[in-house]
Amino acid sequence: MSKHPSPREVFLALVNGVAEGRWDDLPGLYAEHTDVVHPFDPLRAPALRSRDELREHFRPAGTGPRVERHPADITIHETTDPEVIIAEFAYQGTIDGRPFTQPGIFVVRVRDGRIVSSRDYFDHLTMARDRGTLAGLLAAITT
Repeated sequence: MSKHPSPREVFLALVNGVAEGRWDDLPGLYAEHTDVVHPFDPLRAPALRSRDELREHFRPAGTGPRVERHPADITIHETTDPEVIIAEFAYQGTIDGRPFTQPGIFVVRVRDGRIVSSRDYFDHLTMARDRGTLAGLLAAITT
């Protein structure tokens, strides 16, 4: 019987995979059927429910600012449920050469080595400001 990666190991693979731009590998960290939401998304995007939707979510747009990042200040809290962790962290780096820090909190459930649900909390307004897309986001919110 093979041992599956722990929730901690899966989370670390996720944030490092994002930082390293391994977009094609990231969907494989998730179960075929999953529930990934971004509760602070001001546009209230729907939950990502499948690996195919995650593949699309992680697909690089090919345009936009040049982002270099790495995960930092990682604190992982174990819970009484062995499938669930709460991870506090930040992405730090540069966007078109300008420094940024984007803190986040993920509440992740991992079963059989794959993410089956995740609540990903980020400050989307600050992220849009740092990427130079705040005006467009505010326009979309107000329409």
